[in-house]
Amino acid sequence: MTILTRKLGKCPPRRDPRTSRLSPSLAAWLPAVPDSVAWSRHVTYAMWGNDRYGDCAFAAMAALIGTWTKNAQSEVLLTTTMCLTNYAACTGFDPATGANDDGTVLLDALDRWRRAGYARPGQTRDYLTAFGTIDLHDHDGLRRSVAYLGGVYAGIQVPAYLMRADGDWRRDDGGDQTILGGHCIAIVGYEPGWWHVFTWGGVRRMAVDLWDAIADEAYGLISRQNWLAVDGRTPRGEDVAALLQEMQAA
Repeated sequence: MTILTRKLGKCPPRRDPRTSRLSPSLAAWLPAVPDSVAWSRHVTYAMWGNDRYGDCAFAAMAALIGTWTKNAQSEVLLTTTMCLTNYAACTGFDPATGANDDGTVLLDALDRWRRAGYARPGQTRDYLTAFGTIDLHDHDGLRRSVAYLGGVYAGIQVPAYLMRADGDWRRDDGGDQTILGGHCIAIVGYEPGWWHVFTWGGVRRMAVDLWDAIADEAYGLISRQNWLAVDGRTPRGEDVAALLQEMQAA
């Protein structure tokens, strides 16, 4: 077993009734659900500081930006310094001293991404166009978000047995069930019975029944900046303007 240092850093979910519910809009816009999707192929992933600090919310963000741009444009790879800078901008974390390493409320991270943007390579900032919640047990809604929007930004409560697990993440009812804290992951693909999740530097499979047991928040994200090609469409050929109109009307 390879023992890696892994940090947690997701604060308890904060609910806001004004947040769009994305599942109904996705179902109306894109009723078909592909059997499997694998957006993570050939994408460059990194730990992005999550072995030292609780910046998992921004490591997952970097993973999504890389996944989107690798498939739609040309891969954009954030540095660890950028991820820690983004963590600091959102939470007050001090990258120089490690002070205030208290984790992130995912809704706060998403709100700021949409309003103020975050650091990314080049002269521009990275802005999120829109986001909405996805019901945790709406597996088709989660799959639609992965298939058509390029991923899901999600939170889990981590039992002790997962902290040192290599390979696939499976539900282990005989393992240590002590919840050690919250963790942010990105779902970047799926196949029957499994999600493909970015966590702690790479992508692994996570059993859907484990997800059902430990997930506590999930968001579908729309990024015009990163997920649309030069023709204004996603890698699968969809026009997200229709989805945005559906979300606004819901």
